[in-house]
Amino acid sequence: MKVLNLQCAHGHGFEGWFGSEDEFQDQLGRGLVECPLCGDVQVAKMPSAPRLNLGAAEPAPAKQQVMNAPDAKMQAAWLQLVQHVMANTEDVGEKFAEESRKIHYGETEDRNIRGQASREETESLLEEGIAVMPLPVPKGLKGPLQ
Repeated sequence: MKVLNLQCAHGHGFEGWFGSEDEFQDQLGRGLVECPLCGDVQVAKMPSAPRLNLGAAEPAPAKQQVMNAPDAKMQAAWLQLVQHVMANTEDVGEKFAEESRKIHYGETEDRNIRGQASREETESLLEEGIAVMPLPVPKGLKGPLQ
């Protein structure tokens, strides 16, 4: 089993487990490897080295900071937020703008909803004074969780 450090074009780091380098390359070429945070399929293998214990411990070299690298704690907090939203809202799908208006104007019961809306629909809702917020949801959280 090969464990690879991967990173999407947006700088999200994650691990991938593959049977071999060829299997990784095959899945990458077919667009099957994607970022678990944003779903980006523009994934690159990051350099990594095995840890070898050869004797006395040497001081670790100073780490270089990568500009704009996302913080792991921030990613974890964002994932918890998305999971909370998914667990506490009703998915109205493509009818999000329509349902938001019905709730806002008192035509249906007040409830927490989520769904899909185009940029134009979102801007129109905001202009009407309806508070909405885009929240990208990773594909892995859209289905049943294990």
